[in-house]
Amino acid sequence: MEITAALVKELRERTGSGMMECKKALTETGGDIEAAVELMRKTGLAKADKKAGRVAAEGMISAAIGKDGARGAIVEINCETDFVAKGDDFVSFNGEIAKLVLAKQPADVAALGQLPLASGITVEETRRNLIAKLGENIALRRLAILDGAGGKIASYLHGNRIGVLVAMKGGDETLAKDIAMHVAASKPVALGPNNVPADLIAKEKEIYRAQAAESGKPADIVEKMVSGRVNKFLKEVTLLGQPFVKNPDISVEQLLKEHGAAVSAFVRFEVGEGIEKKSDNFAEEVMAQVRGG
Repeated sequence: MEITAALVKELRERTGSGMMECKKALTETGGDIEAAVELMRKTGLAKADKKAGRVAAEGMISAAIGKDGARGAIVEINCETDFVAKGDDFVSFNGEIAKLVLAKQPADVAALGQLPLASGITVEETRRNLIAKLGENIALRRLAILDGAGGKIASYLHGNRIGVLVAMKGGDETLAKDIAMHVAASKPVALGPNNVPADLIAKEKEIYRAQAAESGKPADIVEKMVSGRVNKFLKEVTLLGQPFVKNPDISVEQLLKEHGAAVSAFVRFEVGEGIEKKSDNFAEEVMAQVRGG
């Protein structure tokens, strides 16, 4: 059967793959377009499996908030390069996933992968098809769902690389947006002192105690020095204790009290945080290829 341009075009529209890949699949299947679609799906999954081990530290953060503002969802999806992260296919996939998380509230990424998208294809299969199409590893890294707990959810996205959700009672939309922007800029690790992980406090105490001990002061004075340093640390790393970015003369806690508002929770995602990125040395890579040749 003749592999016509129209046939290649139809396969491209159905699979989103390149012209040469489509022509090759049609040639292998004797022009049978259904068989070609199936072949390309199998090939795509095989390619996805091969790319699964590659580091994906770029990507984007997407967020979605319900119409009533009572619940919000935020997701991080990674790829390998900033170029792919800015492409229409990747951006569209992210937006669709954020809305799906908001609607279905999956417990984790594994549960999200089993949910069907509007196309009827599961998130996981769609992800693997996207890997085959874009040629990079695509990873669903994490998600969070925030309940307003009787208040409203505000969101802030900083260039799609930092995303924040804040649950707040009282105040207004402007205040909620300001608090979300503050979280994006100041990176608090917890809401208040009681929310800071105990192991983090213990680690800081150990460091401060070792530093204070070198002063040669009595043990009781050393403990007071440590206590003071810990209190300062807790203000620096908690949302309520931090100076408000727009007015450092007051704390976020004071700002909220002035407006009769209270924050019950927040989530902050930043693309690639905690992922060890591969550092490419292209000169060494070229020399290695030359030596190998």
